[in-house]
Amino acid sequence: MIDRRLIGIVPGSMRYVAASVALQWAALLANMGMVFVVCRTLSLLWVGAAGEKDLVLLALCVAAAAVVRALAAVGSARMGFLASREVKRTLRRRIYEKLLRLGPSYREGVRTSEVVQVAVEGADQLETYFGAYLPQLFYAVLAPLTLFAALVGVSVPAAVVLLVCVPLIPVAIAAVQTWAKRLLGRYWGQYTELGDTFLENLQGLTTLKVYQADEFKQAEMNEQAEKFRRITMRVLTMQLNSITIMDLVAYGGAAAGVAVALTQMAAGAVGLGGSLAIILLAADYFIPMRQLGSFFHVAMNGMAASEKIFQLLDLPEPPAGGEAFPTHCGVRASCLRFSYDGEREVLGGVDLDVPEGGFVAVVGESGCGKSTLAALLLGRLRGYRGSLAVGGAEVSALDASDLLAHVTYVGHESYLFKGTVRENLLVAKPSATDGELWAALEATRLAGFLRGEAGLDTMLAERGSNLSGGQRQRLAIARALLHETPVYVFDEATSNVDAESEDAIMAAVRGLVGRATVMLISHRLANVVRADEILVLDGGRVVERGRHDELVALGGRYATLWRAQRELEEFGEASVPVPAVSREVVA
Repeated sequence: MIDRRLIGIVPGSMRYVAASVALQWAALLANMGMVFVVCRTLSLLWVGAAGEKDLVLLALCVAAAAVVRALAAVGSARMGFLASREVKRTLRRRIYEKLLRLGPSYREGVRTSEVVQVAVEGADQLETYFGAYLPQLFYAVLAPLTLFAALVGVSVPAAVVLLVCVPLIPVAIAAVQTWAKRLLGRYWGQYTELGDTFLENLQGLTTLKVYQADEFKQAEMNEQAEKFRRITMRVLTMQLNSITIMDLVAYGGAAAGVAVALTQMAAGAVGLGGSLAIILLAADYFIPMRQLGSFFHVAMNGMAASEKIFQLLDLPEPPAGGEAFPTHCGVRASCLRFSYDGEREVLGGVDLDVPEGGFVAVVGESGCGKSTLAALLLGRLRGYRGSLAVGGAEVSALDASDLLAHVTYVGHESYLFKGTVRENLLVAKPSATDGELWAALEATRLAGFLRGEAGLDTMLAERGSNLSGGQRQRLAIARALLHETPVYVFDEATSNVDAESEDAIMAAVRGLVGRATVMLISHRLANVVRADEILVLDGGRVVERGRHDELVALGGRYATLWRAQRELEEFGEASVPVPAVSREVVA
């Protein structure tokens, strides 16, 4: 079982495989030489013709064979390690480079949990395929032929019987291969499904605890885990049964060879030394193939994992190269349409025009297509119909990496990495000086807090969990300011933050107007009052557009949302202080 494509991806590993086979073969030759010397000495002792030189030769041969076999075993293990290291390093690099080429839209074709599993566990499963299975496969072919060539001069019938019995092991392997491949395919499918559920529940653990739904999800995971346990037991049962069959073939074949050798010796066709050599070397005919059978099941697991890896590597990619990002950065959409499932349209003919350096806000009820519009502009979603252009160049025609380098997106849950504040800010601009970093923090009114801590060396926990929600978002805005791109998209950037943070964020957003093209998506209408133009989406279409005063005077959809939010806020201010989260009114 050789996967040419898999080998083709990591051709550098084959030199280590060849070296491992050569070392195993050297150990076999040393063992054969030792056996023949031992048998010759015993034969001489039997007839009383052994001398001191024969015993010295025996001792030297045994010592030399032991040294050679020990060095070969260590060297073979080393070659296996180098082969598996090359495989894991190459495959993980290929997977990572593939994700970079797919860009932000990679989740359209594969789940994040599946990427993690094939890159970690999947690559580890292939370690056995290259480090043990492939070397053993070639050695299992070479060893019986070498032994046959050595023993055919001792006893042709015994050598032929042993050689003929050897292929019965791969026949047994082939008999279970089809069933094993199908079973292992199901095994990996359930494994990735369980991992996906675990990751999702882990990410949403806080929500599950708030709504006391954790027991339900635990029961759901227990059910999936039980299904995975059952198929794991089926895989183990299949492996044990096939190993039993291979043991019967191996021991039966060796016994047949020994029986022929003894018959030949009884008939006087083979001497004592030759008969002993056949008996001692008979097992070596079958041990390599038997060991191959043991590695086969692990290798099949690796092959099932490689199918998942190839499914990821074969995902269609955005066109490479593409047009360079234009100098002028106005954003224009004309009859823009998009649907996730090919049936229900999320955007049904959106028209918008954001002039270069302009400030346009997009508002509307949840599900009206605001975030979808932002995702299309960033290239996170593809396959739109109509036109979406930046500076006259279609987004679908722009180079994906160039697009991300010129459009900065800030959502309501921007990711902060574990490390220092400085390290998180330098992600946006690696060449930034400390002065520039502090200027960005001043712009988001976060500098005072950090000066009271450890400054730019303040350590952040994973996802910035040691900061408040408002502080995390202000730090994300500061990072966005350092990126200094001609286009900015803020998607609910003030969601779930306190009033102080909201004011700081909006001040920073308004500070970009004139220097960059700004699109603000917000549920909270108080944040869009000063926009050059407000687009009101409803059902995937722009139903109103204009400035704040014009839309309020129009008395349409925007005016209704505005009055409802104002009444709720005024009611809260007149009664009790409203928590920060309550300021976010979802229309």
